[in-house]
Amino acid sequence: MLKVWRDRVTLPDGGQSWREYVKHPGAVVVAAVLPDGSLVFERQFRYPLHRSFLELPAGKIDPGEDILACAIRELREETGYEAAHWEYLGVMHACIGYSDERIEMFLATDLTHVGHCWDEGEFLEILQFQPEDARAAVLDGRITDSKTITTLFHVLPRLGG
Repeated sequence: MLKVWRDRVTLPDGGQSWREYVKHPGAVVVAAVLPDGSLVFERQFRYPLHRSFLELPAGKIDPGEDILACAIRELREETGYEAAHWEYLGVMHACIGYSDERIEMFLATDLTHVGHCWDEGEFLEILQFQPEDARAAVLDGRITDSKTITTLFHVLPRLGG
């Protein structure tokens, strides 16, 4: 999934240096809004930090996969929801100092629950937060995931959060 590269670069002053960075295939994140206005979240254990995090549904883009198709797939697999309406919100770059990863952000509305189909080894707790509760969770440190915070920045003003 990830590849680490090391490039020799010429600096603005003409000097030489090395730059290491991670190449990533990209990902999507989905702000899924239920009919009552609440947002779908998941609590997921993240091994690198050895703890669980509150996040919006998200996942890696497969080679050659369209970003909207990826968002539709990830929302369905992880939460069991399908959306009748999709809106592209933009792109974010979470780790510009050491990765080329881009995360494409989407808003999904008019949801229908059809049942999840988690990947092997994936264990998620699906939660719902009202917009004001999601905002409070960012401000009090319960949500620290950058893709989730950035996406909430785009959608909370629309939802009254």
